[in-house]
Amino acid sequence: MAVDPHILDELRRLRARVPQLTGALATGVDGRVLAHDTPGVEPNGMAALVETAHGAAAKLADATGQGEFRELLVRGVYGYVATYAAGGAAVLTLLAQDRVNLGRLLLEGRRAAARIGELGDSRTTPANQTRPAREAKPDPAPETKPAAPRTRTPRAPRTTTTNTNARTTTES
Repeated sequence: MAVDPHILDELRRLRARVPQLTGALATGVDGRVLAHDTPGVEPNGMAALVETAHGAAAKLADATGQGEFRELLVRGVYGYVATYAAGGAAVLTLLAQDRVNLGRLLLEGRRAAARIGELGDSRTTPANQTRPAREAKPDPAPETKPAAPRTRTPRAPRTTTTNTNARTTTES
């Protein structure tokens, strides 16, 4: 397994910024490990689980009209698993202790995912591809499914009934 040293550096810097992180893994959307800093966790098995979770979360976001997948957060008894889209071809997954500042985890995870996405996407730009220019064909525009229009049903106005002679009695 070839580890990308630039992505590995980013994972290590992230773990230094958020000390409650217990692991960090960058994978391709296909489940291939790009880099990992996951002591005590087997990265290939975790990558396979991340691939499955990413696929399910992306389908869920699409099916519910929420748009493109951005992140997934799982809370367990002992901590969190946070998964982020990192560009078009990578996924960042973080493992954190239960006592982590969740806001900080989300913020730092998003920033790191953006940087990893830039690193990964810069390696797949046309300038870095080995295909000769005469064979290069423009990629077809991705099919975009329009989101279902949202409609709001107006609330009925509140009516208040004032009864000055309202009394409650109980019969025994």
